[in-house]
Amino acid sequence: MNVEQEKYSIKIKESTFDWDLEEGTFKFEGDEVVLFWVNTAFKTFFDAIEEVSGSKAASIVLETAGYRTGEIVSAFYQKSMGDFEQILLTLPNTYLTAGWGKTSINIVSKEEKRAIVRIQDSWEYKVTMAQGKGEEGTFLPGHWAGVFSGLYGTSMWYQVNKSQMKGDPYTEFEFFPSSITPQKNIHSLVNEQRQAEIEASEKYVVERTEQLSKIIKDISSPIIPVLENIVVIPLLGEYDESRAEELLSKTLFHLPEYKANYLLLDLTGISGVNEFTIDLLQKLVRSTSLLGTEAILVGISPELSMKMTSAGFLLSNIPCFSTLQHGINHALSEEGLHIVKKS
Repeated sequence: MNVEQEKYSIKIKESTFDWDLEEGTFKFEGDEVVLFWVNTAFKTFFDAIEEVSGSKAASIVLETAGYRTGEIVSAFYQKSMGDFEQILLTLPNTYLTAGWGKTSINIVSKEEKRAIVRIQDSWEYKVTMAQGKGEEGTFLPGHWAGVFSGLYGTSMWYQVNKSQMKGDPYTEFEFFPSSITPQKNIHSLVNEQRQAEIEASEKYVVERTEQLSKIIKDISSPIIPVLENIVVIPLLGEYDESRAEELLSKTLFHLPEYKANYLLLDLTGISGVNEFTIDLLQKLVRSTSLLGTEAILVGISPELSMKMTSAGFLLSNIPCFSTLQHGINHALSEEGLHIVKKS
C-alpha cells in the first residue's frame, strides 16, 4: 500500500482500488464508486423501490437497470481491452474483487452466441435473502444479458437453470440470442397495467350500470293516486326497449289495483324522444283503454308533438293538456267534481 498525502491505492487480482481522503473519493478500476451495507442499506434501497412501484414493476426496473449497466461494462472492456477471450478471463476477477460474488463464465458456443454464468453468494442473493424472498433477483441476470449483448453484438436474454435461493450450491444463468429486450418488458408491463385498469373500469361500469338499472326499475313510473279514480304516472328521461317494456308491464299489472277511471301520463320529464318512446305511449293508451281506464296526456313538448305526428300517432280521441293541473281538472270535470277553496 502506497501512502502519499492522504491518498491510498491497492491492487487485488488485477483490480485497482484508490482512495483520496482529501477529495473524499473512492475509485474502483479508475472510476468513482460508493459502498453500501448489503443486508441493511442496500436492502432498504430495494425495499423502497418495491414500496413505491410494486414488486412486479420493481423487478423490471432492476432488470432493466442491470441490463443498462451490463452494456456499459461491455463497452468499457471492449474499448480498454478489446480481446474477446481476455475480457471473459478478466471479468470474473473484476466482479469477485468488487464484492459481486464468486463468478465463473463458461462459453457454450461462441458461434451460436451462447454462454453460461455461475454465481455463488452474490450481493443480490444476500439482499433477496434479507428480504425474505424465495425467488432469484433480476438485476444480475439482466446485467449479464447486457454484458453479452454488447460482447456478441446482438440482443441476448437469459433463463435461470439453477438457483441458490432454492437450495442449489450456486445460481446458474444461461444466455442466448433473443428478441426479448428491457424495452419490450417495460411495454408489456405498461400494457398489462393499462389492461388491468381498463378491466377494472369496465367492471366498475358494469356494476354501476346494474345498480342504476335496478334503481331505475324500482322508481320508474310509479303509479301515483291523486284523487279517487284518478292516478298519475310521470315518465322521466329517455326510454330504450328494455325500460319501455318494464314500464308497460308494471303499469298494466298494478293499474287494476287502483280501480282508476283516468290515468294521466305526465310527459314533462321525457328526454331524447325516440321510436321506443312513441311506441310506449301508443301501447299505454291502447292497453289502459282495454282495462277501462282513459289515458290523458299532459306536458307534451313541441319535439314530442312533432315526432308523434310524424309517427302517425292519432291524438284526436286522446285528451291532451299542457300541464298536469289542467289534466287533473279535466278528469275531475268528467267525474262531475271540481276543487273549491275551503270557506
